[in-house]
Amino acid sequence: MPDQLHLYTIPPHRAFGDALANGLIKRFGADPMALARGIILLPNNRAKKAIQDAFVRASGGGLLLPRLVAVGDPELDEAMFDAAGDPDPVAPAVAPLQRQLILARLIQQAEPRHDAAEAVRLAGDLAATLDQLLIEEVAPGTLKELNLAPELSAHWERALHLFEIVLQAWPRELARLGRIDLADRRRLLIDKVARRWRQNPPQGFVCAAGITASAPAIARLQRTVAGLPQGMVVLPDLGIGLSDAEWDLLGPHAPDPDGRRKRNLETHPQFHLKLLLERMGVHRSEFDPWRAASEHDAAPSRSKAIASAMQPPELTHSWTTLPERERKLDGVRALEVATPAEEAQAIALALRQALETPGRTAALVTPDRALARRVAAHCARWGIIVDDSAGQPLSILPPGTLLLALADAAAQRFAPLPLLTLLKHPLVMPEARTEWLDGARLLDRALRGPRPAPDLTGVDRYLAEQEGRGGALRKAAERWWPEARALLAPLEAAFASGAQPIPALLAALREAAQALGGDGLWSRAEGRAAATLLDDLEREAADGPVRADPETLAPMLRTLMDQIAVRPPQGGHPRLAILGQLEARLQTADLMILSGLNEGVWPSLPAPDPWLAPRIRTELNLPGLERRIGLAAHDLAGALGAPEVLLTRARRDATAPTIASRFWLRLEALSGGLDRAPDLAAWLHAIDNPGAHEPAERPEPSPPVEDRPKAISVTEVDRLKADPYAFYARRLLRLAPLDPVDADPSAAWRGTAVHDVLQKWFELDSCDPARLRARAEAMLADERTRPMMRALWQPRLMEAIDWIARQIAEAPERKVLAVELDGAIEFAGVKLRGKFDRIDRLADGSLAIVDYKTGQPPSTRAVRAGFSLQLGLLGLIAERGGFADIEGVAKAFEYWSLARSPRTGGFGYVDSPVDPKKKEPIPAEEFVDIAAHHFAEAVRAWLTGDAPFTAKLVPEYAPYAEYDQLMRRDEWYGRD
Repeated sequence: MPDQLHLYTIPPHRAFGDALANGLIKRFGADPMALARGIILLPNNRAKKAIQDAFVRASGGGLLLPRLVAVGDPELDEAMFDAAGDPDPVAPAVAPLQRQLILARLIQQAEPRHDAAEAVRLAGDLAATLDQLLIEEVAPGTLKELNLAPELSAHWERALHLFEIVLQAWPRELARLGRIDLADRRRLLIDKVARRWRQNPPQGFVCAAGITASAPAIARLQRTVAGLPQGMVVLPDLGIGLSDAEWDLLGPHAPDPDGRRKRNLETHPQFHLKLLLERMGVHRSEFDPWRAASEHDAAPSRSKAIASAMQPPELTHSWTTLPERERKLDGVRALEVATPAEEAQAIALALRQALETPGRTAALVTPDRALARRVAAHCARWGIIVDDSAGQPLSILPPGTLLLALADAAAQRFAPLPLLTLLKHPLVMPEARTEWLDGARLLDRALRGPRPAPDLTGVDRYLAEQEGRGGALRKAAERWWPEARALLAPLEAAFASGAQPIPALLAALREAAQALGGDGLWSRAEGRAAATLLDDLEREAADGPVRADPETLAPMLRTLMDQIAVRPPQGGHPRLAILGQLEARLQTADLMILSGLNEGVWPSLPAPDPWLAPRIRTELNLPGLERRIGLAAHDLAGALGAPEVLLTRARRDATAPTIASRFWLRLEALSGGLDRAPDLAAWLHAIDNPGAHEPAERPEPSPPVEDRPKAISVTEVDRLKADPYAFYARRLLRLAPLDPVDADPSAAWRGTAVHDVLQKWFELDSCDPARLRARAEAMLADERTRPMMRALWQPRLMEAIDWIARQIAEAPERKVLAVELDGAIEFAGVKLRGKFDRIDRLADGSLAIVDYKTGQPPSTRAVRAGFSLQLGLLGLIAERGGFADIEGVAKAFEYWSLARSPRTGGFGYVDSPVDPKKKEPIPAEEFVDIAAHHFAEAVRAWLTGDAPFTAKLVPEYAPYAEYDQLMRRDEWYGRD
């Protein structure tokens, strides 16, 4: 090999792809076939597309392109030369999914406590760690030579022990399959190509461009390419202008004589390049600048400013002495907004603005995929489709979410929320979508409230029990529900069989998905990715965990889907792009928008390695967890070289304030303050500015008297008086709030349950004190009662229930006449309806009106103010014969509360607004008359009169907020 090495670098202010294409055309373009005979080695397939576009721009016409090859190509030998008849072929690689499943099985065999989903997740991390060992050419047996046990915690000792067990078993699995690891195969192929070229150099040129990976095999290949007669190695942004002091600070440092090792600056953007050079056996002084430029370059001073901004902390003191031209970031602007929503809107406006200049290109680069999706959605409002070249994980795309919804619904035994999520999925029943959604919405309304019993039979029973409670709704849901139930029954049967082989669960899931989604489910790129995953899983699952619980299928699928990035087919706007950090390497645009510049996003927080402790990684010379910060810095430095750059960040995310990225802070400190983008900030706030605000007035609807209700329940009187608008919305507009789906048992639900227990106790047990507790226990034991509620409420309820039984047993002179009875009378020109909880006959023949409360009873102050009239109005109905077979004068009005007594501390007590022991009690003989008086006044005002239904008339007695949004309460309440 000749001593002369051909080494070059392209500074960040130059557009790498365009400069490379221009330089190669200048060198070899005179002979049209010279370019065609050449080979360009690139880091990945996205780089191939970028270089191809650069050649098209540089050619100005027809051109025979060189062969573009990604060094990570699994068939690298065939891409380089004719490998047919190779006497020493490289063994095929094991499929990544098959490897992950085999490793999951090995993990489960070594640690049976891990379920299938957790084993698959750990296997993915284990595979990544194993790849790093193979890429760095560290023999797994090296682990046995380490003696770090005294310095490791028990957790790391267990992880290392399990790691060693799996590594011992893994080679046997590979031998059984006759395959090798993909990383190992790439290394062997790269070495084979380098060996072939050293023995027989290609006839055309070979250019290794933009390959910054520091793996030993890559370094050997690039060294070989650099020494070829027509070979070239072109690196992006190599710091040939850095001082020797800064270069030496980076590392890698050899251990001291006492074994201590100086810390490497792996967070520096040049560290991985220096490591690459050391492994190539070259020095940075051997690199020459690439002698080609392009019209997409920025000013040369940009490169110097970028290098200064990325200096190690020990050297940043020199910033104050730098000339202004080496600190100024001309063409770089910054925009800091309040929220991610504003950030996405601003980026979309910047992209839209770029399209106003013919031929101008713009690209968004961000590691925040949620932000990327938001920007694409904003652009779609203007009919601009922007492809997110980084792709999206299958787990958030419709086919993936449908499969996960199916697995989740079956695992949760078709509880309402996962069931409705599944039935309303956009891919379900596309041929009869309207009719299907109508039925799903009816079922949604029917399932409002606490959770029914589990399984599909629980839904059947719940619908059947709704007779008398929205019967028309129940019948409509029952007409549609059998069709949906029949599609889900096979999946329920499969999941009810307990732990079983994974292929059986997958087959049931696939059949259910096909039944619900049809063939359209598997169409488009994301559908084909989902079909491929299921097919591969069913085929390879025999090598994975032997059995899996149905509950683990959804998390296992989500883990695997998160690893599959689905990239859209080309078809977006030709002048706009959304790129991830990896996809943005070697790409260029007139305007580069670098977004998400918050700590934890760009750079992202180093993900911990669950298998190898940081000290072990250091001893094995594996990349430190912080090296990805250096790679993120290098990505940022390359993107900062565009002619125009916009940096953006949001001051808070969805949950908390954010911290500006260390890169953002460095650029601010170096430049003395980045230029801002005031025009963009102004547009951001102007686009949604309505111009003028017309505040809402307090609503006071006043319908004609003849349209007002002429019947009212005793429980509605307080609402009518305290918040007439809420009464109007409920009774005249007939707007009733819906309970949440799968709601926690509310106070109203608990009250209904207690009333039901007490009603059955009276009707079936004749108030036998010995039977009441059994009734309550039966209610709590019902499968529809939430376990959490049972655990928290049962002790309190049983004590209060025992108290009720004692109260009745200790007052034999009182006789329970009836419970839960409806009645009505004509009074004050309207029909007054009511239903009492219990009415007793006292010893003197008078009546006692009893109302059960699971919480605190109303105060006497509320009664005196004309509210909480329920007991008095029930007494009025009773005295006027409104309840069948009940007559007499009401003299006792009691709240039997099951809450904690303020006097005794126990659960259960009696409270009465006519109790003589109270301060300023209401006379019992006047109580009914007072209630009748207040009721008559309310009727004359709002039901037989024309008073407006004013919102929140008496706010202190209108605590409910069901209609606050309808009345636009926050726009007017408290304005005066």
